[in-house]
Amino acid sequence: MNLDSLFDSNFRGCAVITKNNEVILKKAAGYADLQNKVSNDFDTKFATASAGKVFVAVGILQLIEKGLLAFETTIGEILDIDLKQIDINITIKQLLTHTSGIPDYFDESVMSEYEELWIDFPNYKIRSNQDLLPLFVDKPMMYPRGSRFQYNNTGFVVLALVIEKLTGMEFDKYLTDQVFKPCEMYSTGYYELDMLPAKCAANYIYDERRNTYRTNIFSVDAKGTGAGGAFTTVADIESFWNCLLSYQLLSESMTKNMLSNHSGKDGCYGYGIWLRKTNSHFVPYFQGSDPGVSFITSYDISQQLMVVLVSNYGDNVWELLRDINNCFPV
Repeated sequence: MNLDSLFDSNFRGCAVITKNNEVILKKAAGYADLQNKVSNDFDTKFATASAGKVFVAVGILQLIEKGLLAFETTIGEILDIDLKQIDINITIKQLLTHTSGIPDYFDESVMSEYEELWIDFPNYKIRSNQDLLPLFVDKPMMYPRGSRFQYNNTGFVVLALVIEKLTGMEFDKYLTDQVFKPCEMYSTGYYELDMLPAKCAANYIYDERRNTYRTNIFSVDAKGTGAGGAFTTVADIESFWNCLLSYQLLSESMTKNMLSNHSGKDGCYGYGIWLRKTNSHFVPYFQGSDPGVSFITSYDISQQLMVVLVSNYGDNVWELLRDINNCFPV
């Protein structure tokens, strides 16, 4: 099986596929720094956009297992923020499963491009979860809490605020201590775009008018939040899957609960993680997309098949994953 043939010559990013814990494809292509012709490699740290929601979910589930929180705890019981028209009886479970109805600061049913957010509000001001409050706190509820599933970025910003309130730590510091370090994910973190550490890939957007590429530094938050924005490597994602699925981050029962469908007929979503339905089981995956960023990873437990795909040019990793899955029919 020639998996490499699925990748055309235009792919820019990194890919790793393992089966039964053995690497069956490993690929790096394109430039991390286009102007200086620095190539992407397996140590390159890539932005992952909304993929970071899964880390926040793990952090919340850890707090539940420690007895500091419950699925039915409401945001009004935890946060001392004036939420105005937002229902203070929204529960932690509803936030985790995108069923809260909380106003989404980036409503993908209204806006098509994330960078539209920054036309009137400078993106360089977004360096914490608190900084996003002006973008949603004055809006009305989208629908009554618990009434349906609709993917929602604000919900995970609020979950990160809950982590910060309960632990007294910035959410990314908590995740570093409780998720990344236990998994030996030493190349994963939330970095400010104007202070990136070594080995971070720039993310590129094609500018049709100028027929060239520009970076996304004016198109995304200056630093990631609970809604997403972590940088990581393909090796660190492999470590995360291995730790999660060997119950090193959560108990076996909580892990299985996380990977179960909690969004009913409207979606296939667990706690902070998507689920692809097959004839016999669900395949967990998490993903992210921002201007110049595309990321997806899945782990089919029944086949012991892990795929990690990331591009710093916004290449179509979703189509690639579909092609790869077709090579391993369930």
